[in-house]
Amino acid sequence: MEKWYEIKKGADFQAIAERFGISPVTARLIRNRGVIGDAAIDKYLNGTCRDLYDPHLLYESEKLVCILSEKIRQGRPIRIIGDYDIDGVMSTYILYQGITRCGGSVSCAIPDRMRDGYGINEHLIDAAYEEGMDTIITCDNGIAAINEIAHAKELGMTVLVTDHHEIPYVEEQGVRRYLRSAADAIVNPKQQECSYPYKGLCGATVAWKIIQLLYEKFCIDAEEAFAFLEFVAFATVGDVMELTDENRILVKYGLKKMAQTKNLGLRRLAEKNNLDLGAITAYHIGFVIGPCLNAGGRLKTAKEALALLRAQSDEEAERLSEELKELNDTRKDMTEQGTEAAKLQVESWNQKDKVLVVFLPECHESLAGIIAGRLREYCQKPAIVLTRSEEAVKGSGRSI
Repeated sequence: MEKWYEIKKGADFQAIAERFGISPVTARLIRNRGVIGDAAIDKYLNGTCRDLYDPHLLYESEKLVCILSEKIRQGRPIRIIGDYDIDGVMSTYILYQGITRCGGSVSCAIPDRMRDGYGINEHLIDAAYEEGMDTIITCDNGIAAINEIAHAKELGMTVLVTDHHEIPYVEEQGVRRYLRSAADAIVNPKQQECSYPYKGLCGATVAWKIIQLLYEKFCIDAEEAFAFLEFVAFATVGDVMELTDENRILVKYGLKKMAQTKNLGLRRLAEKNNLDLGAITAYHIGFVIGPCLNAGGRLKTAKEALALLRAQSDEEAERLSEELKELNDTRKDMTEQGTEAAKLQVESWNQKDKVLVVFLPECHESLAGIIAGRLREYCQKPAIVLTRSEEAVKGSGRSI
């Protein structure tokens, strides 16, 4: 049921191979990935941290950092609001550690997938306000939270947004009008006004770029910011970003840093999965230890994953890594059961439908997307998996 197409993009592969010391097959693969010209090929193969783009190029990054640095100097309480996936957890960790290093009074909140849903919401804003927070800074979310941020501004709070998702818009007579919230500063490379050369960053990279600028403001050695590269790489792979341009360099050097990581939580999590960090690859992040961090946000709370990264003792790292490993094992079993039930339902009732819609009332709602993806692969058709949640039927879809 699959169709395979051979890509035949033209180039002198033998000449490219000789110039760069690679095989003609590798040269063809690079060309097929849209990398054209000697400079681009050299960067693809040999790019270093010197080739990373200047964070000042991010629209409103300097404005955001000026506001944030002033809040830190004034001792104002700051609340980070992240997200419950790998990218959200890593973004939250990077901002927390970076702001703390600059002397900020900072705390974290990560939404509960079941109760809160994705990103910043009025419940989290009200909680921050009641706890005396002056400023909210989002990471890996916030770009589409128009009404929620308006609510925070009505309460008199300062709101800073760091995100990488698509900019929301309304279409009027065939013309798109992009929406912007009332946040005090918004940093997202996908904004029309943003001249940043590469738009494919994950949320953690955007957060890291902000910390680079913040360290600059507080006269902290720039090299200190590069200690976060392993978490940036983890998030880039875990959020399934394209490994091109800047992302490729970040992952290449982030993996090297991860091999020597001093983070107790990552070390223990690798041990629980019988991994040698010295030989870690993007595969291991995407399919072995990454899902363990994600499992907390799926079945329990992503706060456990954040706590693992912040663990200060071997005992704490051991306990949390064991819990996350067990949660992921449970998640895998539940996913297998749900996938088999979905296949059986399709084969029994709606195999000929062009779009498959399956109702699994007992399935955990956080697994609907994974099962939809498995069903899509199995049947080579778009698939939507619906589950019964507390208030209504909820679901997730995946297309071919």
